[in-house]
Amino acid sequence: MKNILVPVGTSKNVKSHLQYAVDFAKEFNAKLYIVQVYNVYTKAGTMIKVDHILERESKEHLKKLVSKIDTKGVEVIVKVLKGDLIDTLELVCKAADIDLILIEPRTTSVKDEVFLGKTSGKIIKQTQIPALIVPEGYKFKPVSKILFAVKSAIIKKKGVLKPLVDIKEQFKATVNLLLVKTTYYNEGDFDVNDKLKSIVSDIIKTENATTFQGVLEHYKSNDPDMLCVVRRKRGFFTKKWEKNTILKKDFHSPRPVLVLSGMK
Repeated sequence: MKNILVPVGTSKNVKSHLQYAVDFAKEFNAKLYIVQVYNVYTKAGTMIKVDHILERESKEHLKKLVSKIDTKGVEVIVKVLKGDLIDTLELVCKAADIDLILIEPRTTSVKDEVFLGKTSGKIIKQTQIPALIVPEGYKFKPVSKILFAVKSAIIKKKGVLKPLVDIKEQFKATVNLLLVKTTYYNEGDFDVNDKLKSIVSDIIKTENATTFQGVLEHYKSNDPDMLCVVRRKRGFFTKKWEKNTILKKDFHSPRPVLVLSGMK
């Protein structure tokens, strides 16, 4: 893991989030890209000067934020970009060969009942970039135990497990695999291949209506430092991110959540 991206919004938690990002990146000796994406919707030619002002002020804002945290020798690159949020982030991730994107749960929402705001929810739902959701105010600590929850262990996409493997190896963490049998279960879904077997310490099988309910049942007994889930059709985030925003009553994690791209 060599390149990590952190999109910055308007959250009051941004300083704490950036410090976590620095501490996390230092463990991997990775570069940290801190970016802010803005867009101006207006008639052609009427807001050209405003674009320059927004870009300048945003860059000054980011530099000021960085000056308030301890970068601990981590190479920090600040970028201000104009464009659609998702399209721009995907372009940046491709150009900078980003391995992981760190996001805050509530980048724009101020409502206490919200776990993921519209911006962070949109990043999770509409991209396939591996992401780490870091709880508000969460201070970095080494990861010793990871709970990896899936409804199917079938892996067809190359490299999909890399972020999980990188974190496991860096922190010498144990990974417990939670296989959740739902109504969408197909024969062979619980066949764990050699690659996945090599990184897990224990395999737990459960039967629940959804993967999310399986996690709720086993989260406390496993007491992980990190939860790992995947994006997929009829998967963990299908309904929860239909409107991008997620309420805490639907899902909330006091620990970081690693979101892998779909495995198929």
